[in-house]
Amino acid sequence: MSDSFPSLADLAAEEEELQFSSFTNDDAWELGTALRELARRQGAPVAIDISRNFHQLFRAALPGATPDNDAWIERKQRVVHRFGHSTLHVRQSFVERGTTFEEQSGLDPQRYAAHGGGFPVLVRSVGPVGVLVVSGLPQLEDHRLIVTALRAHLG
Repeated sequence: MSDSFPSLADLAAEEEELQFSSFTNDDAWELGTALRELARRQGAPVAIDISRNFHQLFRAALPGATPDNDAWIERKQRVVHRFGHSTLHVRQSFVERGTTFEEQSGLDPQRYAAHGGGFPVLVRSVGPVGVLVVSGLPQLEDHRLIVTALRAHLG
């Protein structure tokens, strides 16, 4: 896999593609268990969290995940809630303007992390209703794990 970051246009296209027609507790459970199984098969030491309207619907920690991952999940969730886009999308929006999230957002980096691995739960014709977060891998791999699971689930 390439280690280059996707463009903002590519990340926006992912968000347009990866939308639900509705999002229920059962959807969260099915997506979460599929994501957990995908991570388990890869031996990924991740923590996974899925919430809708700030209500946690799914949480799992695989072998190798640590309490640090819980803090990263919270920081990534805040970015998705605040901006309505994936954490990688938010990061790249600053990079493509020639700056960084940390330099220009004015947000406390101890509370907000624009690092790949947070993705909005998007319902078509509604918008963001929740957040899916993976933490434990390098940020591009966290993001790719989410995108792979969403494509399989929505495909």
